This record gives sequence, C-alpha cells and structure tokens, in this order.
Amino acid sequence: MGRLITLLVLATLASKAFTGRWPWELWRLSERSQDEAQARALLGLGRDARRDEIIEAHRRLLTRVHPDRGGTSDQVHAAARARDLLLARLERLGQQQ
Repeated sequence: MGRLITLLVLATLASKAFTGRWPWELWRLSERSQDEAQARALLGLGRDARRDEIIEAHRRLLTRVHPDRGGTSDQVHAAARARDLLLARLERLGQQQ
C-alpha cells in the first residue's frame, strides 16, 4: 500500500513538473475544451473564430431553432450557452495575452 501511495505522489509531482499543472487542473481543462468543442460544432465555427463571427453564427442558429420557427426553447438555450462559452473563452485568452 505504501508503494502505491508513493507512486501516486511521484506521478502527481511529475505531472506538475512536466506540464506546469496539477493533474486535477488538467482534467478540468479537458472538460472545458470538450465543452468548447461542442459549442463550436453547434455554431459551426472553427477554433480561431472571432467575436463577431461567434455572434453572427449565434444569430444564424437562432433563426433556425427559434420556437416561432418550429424549434424549441431548449435549443435556444443551448445556442445561448454555446455563444456565452465561446465568448468567455475569448475574454480569458485576451486577458492572458
């Protein structure tokens, strides 16, 4: 049991040394990047989409999924979440640079 704990501690320290992040930070980043990939797919955008492209893609999607045009409110909320997630990513990147 002591060897297992030692191995886990060493693996955790190696992760921090090689990536600069703790393993639990890497898992959180992975979940966030998956959410962002789904948002980009929903809006039909690439990774390098600018703010105006995100907003325009959101507007185009809303014209298709709005309840008055046969869509549902859940689809409208999903589109808004996707837009907000991608705009928040741009803000984070802008603050880091």
